[in-house]
Amino acid sequence: MHATSTVSAGGDNAANASATIPAKSDSRSWARAFADLKNGFQQRELWSHLGWQDIKQRYRRSVLGPLWITISMGITALGLGLLYSQLFGSEIAAFLPYITTGFIVWHFILGCLTEGADTFISNEGLIKHLPAPLSVYVLRTVWRQMLMFGHNMVIYVLVISVFWSEISRPGYVITEGGIPQPGLNWSALLAIPGFALIAINAGWVVLLFGVVSTRFRDIPQVISSLINLLFFMTPIVWSTDILQKRFGDTVSWRNLIAELNPMYHFIQIVRAPMIGNQQSWHHWAVVAGFAVVGWALALVVLRNYRARVSYWV
Repeated sequence: MHATSTVSAGGDNAANASATIPAKSDSRSWARAFADLKNGFQQRELWSHLGWQDIKQRYRRSVLGPLWITISMGITALGLGLLYSQLFGSEIAAFLPYITTGFIVWHFILGCLTEGADTFISNEGLIKHLPAPLSVYVLRTVWRQMLMFGHNMVIYVLVISVFWSEISRPGYVITEGGIPQPGLNWSALLAIPGFALIAINAGWVVLLFGVVSTRFRDIPQVISSLINLLFFMTPIVWSTDILQKRFGDTVSWRNLIAELNPMYHFIQIVRAPMIGNQQSWHHWAVVAGFAVVGWALALVVLRNYRARVSYWV
């Protein structure tokens, strides 16, 4: 009787001990991370509608509405194009298309960086009340930036229409004494896969920086502080021809300022075909490499911290 009671007590203790051991959580799993991305893409109507509503809300009750995106971009590109073409001794017919396309691509990258860092923070209400995958908010941000890119392309079409005869001419130069360019031709279609590659990178940038920024709220301020430096360090309002004319073809850190800047490669894979500039495979290789490494990091972050975002925002 005593032995039976002991065995019974031992069994109860073992059962209680097993009951107190928490079940292993599967929130940190690759399956859930990939399911989040899959479900996010499947809810296309949700994030596309939210992205378009963001733009409409921003310009609500204005007469021109989203056209203000195009107007502000056009004024900025025109003003800086006129100024820097004179500073660098460039023909406005060659330099204005160069600076305009650079601005258009830069604006897309800039939006993904700055607004991407605030993606989950700005969607706090929806995240806490709407049972949607995190990737929905990532796609919402990227889609909104793509819509703004489409609006800005109106400026590109206008500039190309005005200066077509100059930039379609083989051998034209951006700055005086610069490298002759092949001219605008059918290779301009390469801008489409180039922009698609940038958009793929935009996905991991928004996801990675968005999650990290919910935990460390200083990240958006750090990005905003570095934006102006990145802008002037990137060949947008100046051309790499200037470095070669100033320092020659010798390999030095001064000549590598542009090559060591990732933003230059991102802009060049779209800008070069759009204005008939020389294209190099290494720009594509760098951007593709960033896509692979960036998405690897973003997926690790999504796997480990996806469930915590709702508590951090």
